[in-house]
Amino acid sequence: MAEVFAGLDWASRTHAVCVIDERGSVRKQWEVCHDADGLRALMRQLRALHVARIAVERPSGLLVDALVEAGFEVVPIHPNAVKASRPGYRSHGGKSDASDAYLLADLLRTDGHRFKPLAAQSDEIRALRALVRGRDDLVATRVQLANQLRSLLESYWAGAAEVFADVESPIALAFIQRYPTPEAASRLGPKRMAAFCAQHAYCGRRSV
Repeated sequence: MAEVFAGLDWASRTHAVCVIDERGSVRKQWEVCHDADGLRALMRQLRALHVARIAVERPSGLLVDALVEAGFEVVPIHPNAVKASRPGYRSHGGKSDASDAYLLADLLRTDGHRFKPLAAQSDEIRALRALVRGRDDLVATRVQLANQLRSLLESYWAGAAEVFADVESPIALAFIQRYPTPEAASRLGPKRMAAFCAQHAYCGRRSV
């Protein structure tokens, strides 16, 4: 049976997949959702198309782990290699998830011998990577919420966004809770500010 090659360009919610034959002709091109049902459907379709090797840009993540555990040979191709090759693939639609999925599959077809497939990871390594991904997600969420809070304060209570260095710090959040409006802080002088800082064990560089 002739060998086929798959490329997967993933995003946060959906992933573009492209399967090509030995001549570079598209056998199938589709999108899958990033959930349990989508991953199961992806495995079924890859097996139905007799895919053994699949190229990706990101060499880690739950999707990659699932593909490796399912027995597929996952071949990471560095984003720089994809970027350098993209000008030669303009006829396939320019920059898009679908075109990058084709590009990955075709690089695997023509230059697959240059790229090293991933090895299966131990349970400990997968657990550690899951913890790191979870922490990264939490940090990104915290930054997003802090930016939203600052933007909201700047629209009606700008002083609360500037009185402390970090609007998401415990002392800044306590200040906003205690003085949620300019009117609430209208009688806030040095003595009351000193008492507030002492109550929250604040010892920052800024004087009251």
